[in-house]
Amino acid sequence: MLHEILLSLSGQPSPLLTLGSEEDSFSQDAFPLISPPEKSLLVSIARLSRLHARLRNHSSIISSSHPSVICRAVSTAIISEHLGGFQKKVLEVERAILVEDSGYVGGYGIVPLSTIVGEFAPWTRRLEWLWEIVAFIRPEHKGNGSSRDCTGAALIDHLREESQTGYVDIEEMARHLVTAAESAWMRQLSMWLLCGNLPAFGKDDFFVQEDSHAHGMAHFTMRSDLLPKFVSPHTASSILFIGKSLNHIRAKGSIPIKGTSNGPLTSPVTLHGEHIEHLSALKPPISTLKLSSAVSAIRLSLSRSLLSRLLPLPKILEVLSLLHDFLLLRRGEFAMALVSHADARLNERHLRPEYGGTSSEGLDGLFVKEGDVMATLMQSFTELYSLQNEEDPVDDELDLARDILRLSIDDRRNDRSTGPSEDVAGINLVTGISEVSFDDLLFPTPTSLSLQVHPPLDLFLSPADVSIYSKIHSYLLGIRRAQIRLGDLWKHTSLRKCYPTPWGPPRSSTPLGQNKLEMGRERDNIRVRQMRAIWATCSASLFVLSEIGSFFQGEVVNRCWEHFREWIGGAPSPTASVAGSRPGTASSMKQKGDHNTLFTEKTSADHNHSTEAHDPETLTVAHRRYLSSLIQYLFLNYSPFTMSLRLLLTSVDRFMALVIRLENIQHNMDLETDEGVVDELADYPGEERKTWCQLAVTRRKVESRIKDVVDRLREIDDSRSGEGQKIFDLVNHADPNLASLQNGPNTCNYIPRKAAGVDRLLMKLDFGNFNDAVDPGPATGGYTETH
Repeated sequence: MLHEILLSLSGQPSPLLTLGSEEDSFSQDAFPLISPPEKSLLVSIARLSRLHARLRNHSSIISSSHPSVICRAVSTAIISEHLGGFQKKVLEVERAILVEDSGYVGGYGIVPLSTIVGEFAPWTRRLEWLWEIVAFIRPEHKGNGSSRDCTGAALIDHLREESQTGYVDIEEMARHLVTAAESAWMRQLSMWLLCGNLPAFGKDDFFVQEDSHAHGMAHFTMRSDLLPKFVSPHTASSILFIGKSLNHIRAKGSIPIKGTSNGPLTSPVTLHGEHIEHLSALKPPISTLKLSSAVSAIRLSLSRSLLSRLLPLPKILEVLSLLHDFLLLRRGEFAMALVSHADARLNERHLRPEYGGTSSEGLDGLFVKEGDVMATLMQSFTELYSLQNEEDPVDDELDLARDILRLSIDDRRNDRSTGPSEDVAGINLVTGISEVSFDDLLFPTPTSLSLQVHPPLDLFLSPADVSIYSKIHSYLLGIRRAQIRLGDLWKHTSLRKCYPTPWGPPRSSTPLGQNKLEMGRERDNIRVRQMRAIWATCSASLFVLSEIGSFFQGEVVNRCWEHFREWIGGAPSPTASVAGSRPGTASSMKQKGDHNTLFTEKTSADHNHSTEAHDPETLTVAHRRYLSSLIQYLFLNYSPFTMSLRLLLTSVDRFMALVIRLENIQHNMDLETDEGVVDELADYPGEERKTWCQLAVTRRKVESRIKDVVDRLREIDDSRSGEGQKIFDLVNHADPNLASLQNGPNTCNYIPRKAAGVDRLLMKLDFGNFNDAVDPGPATGGYTETH
């Protein structure tokens, strides 16, 4: 019987220790010669035997078929170390019995069963815990919704939690398995950090994944669900950055060194030796701080040696300056050209017969093609080129913008959903922006102006960053477009004064001429009285939108850019001399060109110092903070304000369309009255009455929405005053890296500029006293005075 027990504990099936149908019990008829106490002792031995056999079989399946290398390493460690230790214990007990050790064998060669059971009693708890681990890795029954296998990151986190226990033996086993798991994870990490290669085995379990939707050069993304908890978001971002950099270096081959012909970037053996030393210093259980320090050291080493030539600082500044000038609308002539050509293109399509001619309903139902959108951008660039003359320096930025800027229709139905594999920090920043859309103001179809990011620039700019710039561009362009179109209303001469000029002598001296002058004067006086409320609303709308646009462009966008530019290069921004509340023009570009030359020379002279202070990844984090501050100070994260502003811009568009429609109707009525040009199919007096009624309703909507926008600004001012809110408080967890980068060596020390409070904008609006300027007038917009 002793031999049967020891064989059963070794994992061999035994009819003696086969339990009955109930858990942990024998059947009543089994072994009638064994007493009940002995049966109770055999129950624990049978349970231990069964656990051993199930553990070995289940662990063998995991080691041979599990897709995660980390899970395989843990299961192999369980078999070799812990189940092997249990097998050694069985052999020790057997050897002691055979040599008749007094600790096991009593008088007359009797071996008490209680002694055997007591010797293996501690192993019951250990094997039960090991069974919980292998069941966590690969459950026996996957029908409960857990069809997906366990990931390596989840197993590491689980083992670290299990090591926090009061049982010393369980703690030692958990730490041993943590060592095995983290050693396997470090081997995967080393492949990525040293060579830029994904692991050859188990790459689907690594938190860096290759994007299958990318075309051309390999594009890598990060999956937060495959990231162990001891890796901070900033460290994970650095790891992704290092591997992507090595991939770009390998794809580029070699970069010519200045003064030589096509020399290699640097010696890879030297780099690997330095990096291996940093990684070899990490011992499981891996400390978050030590891992962050090692990754930062590798990142800085790459930045000083390789990335300084692969992604130089002047190239980053060139792209940032382009984004500021075109997507953030510093170049005022670009915004004006874009708006004017877009309106011209829409009017051209609106007047075509297939669209039914003009109507007072606006352009809501107009279908815009991709070719129209692209042609609008090309015509805008053509106009910008025409503004230059022979004395102006060559505008390289305009050439670059023409090559990489794209205005396209935003087909939201075909957008690829952003899953967990995308840039987590960037996606969180995008989701912090209000859902109110401004991308359908330039065209009835949603469009977006974006930047084509080519390698190696994607090390610095992510798709989420470009998406944020596109949203800010649509937001600012919507305000600028309303300003431009409201200002153009004053160019309609027939609306402001008597046009054409009344008759003069000698025709005005005749009775017919005097009668015609009297009729025309009466008609003009009536129209002037009717238009007073219209012009008051136009003036109030233009004033409010101009002040808001000037605050956003001058105080927020330009000032924040100046501050960010000075932090990057240690030199004043070229916009500093011309920045203000108004956008730049072509003449200001001359000063920028001269200053850029001086700044490029200074950057080249201090290149080593700049790269040490601001390596590409540090610039990436600082740029993300810069975008976060823009979102906050442009109130893009405050949905009530963006909704009110959007409603105001929509009402202003409707209001201007009705005013222009009224002008056309009155022009046709004057042709009937003065020239006798009669259109039998048109009822211009009826259309005028209908248009005046619509104008009255729309004018009141504009006035109420102006007040609503100002009320939202007051709410923002009240919520931000006296509450001690910090710079990133209003961005709802926009960037998880911000908190992790506040302390520690080699961290990003960029703190965005704090823009002026909303109280300054409200003071200007109060000083304008627009509430008194907007006179509600009668409900019909003055039409009752005419008839």
